[in-house]
Amino acid sequence: MEGKTMSKQVHANDWTAEGPVFPQELEGLSGRVNVLSGQPLEVEKLSGGLTNTNFKVSTPGGCYVVRLASDNSNLLEIDRESEYVNSVRAAEAGVGAPVIERLDTPNVLVVGFIDGRTLSASDLQHGHLLQRVAGACRQLHGARRFRSDFNMFDVQRRYLELAISRGFRIPDDYQDFEELFVRVRRAMEIAPEPTVPCNNDLLAENFIDDGERVWIIDYEYSGNNEPSFELGNIWSESELSIDQLEVLVRSYYGRADRATMSRCRLWGLASKYGWTLWAAIQANVSTLDFDFWEWGMEKYERAVAEFKGEDFERLLQDVTGGLS
Repeated sequence: MEGKTMSKQVHANDWTAEGPVFPQELEGLSGRVNVLSGQPLEVEKLSGGLTNTNFKVSTPGGCYVVRLASDNSNLLEIDRESEYVNSVRAAEAGVGAPVIERLDTPNVLVVGFIDGRTLSASDLQHGHLLQRVAGACRQLHGARRFRSDFNMFDVQRRYLELAISRGFRIPDDYQDFEELFVRVRRAMEIAPEPTVPCNNDLLAENFIDDGERVWIIDYEYSGNNEPSFELGNIWSESELSIDQLEVLVRSYYGRADRATMSRCRLWGLASKYGWTLWAAIQANVSTLDFDFWEWGMEKYERAVAEFKGEDFERLLQDVTGGLS
């Protein structure tokens, strides 16, 4: 968890508007977060969050991450109760940060700070961490079953309905590919994998390497899903090569047969097409200083290239055995 942009020591009793200069987002929480109350605090704002504001708070008793949720959770299909329960279960499995406290109003989640290096897409593209990443996924997927399920096809449909009903800007030709997207869904539903607890949003930055193991953080979109979605999403988000996807798949399953590889690639395509709409919604409602539209269009352009690519029909055939 890197990207520190500010640090200031202050006593919890002064954690008010009348106290010393302090992050405005944290004002009013004095005494409400038990592990932070009544002791010296050192606060560092963490960069990188696209839906929340995150702070590292150090105390004599330990270091924590205080996450303040955005007001757009419902629009983005984030179930905060499921996020909390699933975070606890990921921590029980030894792959998620320990969950310390939670407040409902405002929505605050306090987890233990993991002292390690936040990974980047470049780290995964170098290839030497893929086996360890696959191991972390297997560990997460062995957790107690999550509270909720995640299905990108359903999420994409609700995002699209929301964007259209609110008049949000989406790519002009986005719906031109809906028929192909439906074909992907039908193909994937012919012989689905058993679902397991998944993070479902594995940007490289949601992995932290402490030198001994790789942790998985941020469970906003977590839910039971196919493990091949998790691997395909990693491949998509970090723009890995097909050869690197093969390493990831082989490390996870112990094999990298053609049907499994194709399933992961189609899930990667589905995630790009679906998360494009997430970015479109954020571009219309988020107050964060981030170009969500450009971020989403980059995903969309890669999705379109795959829909139009020469491999598309073969991928469908691979996952269905010719039954689609």
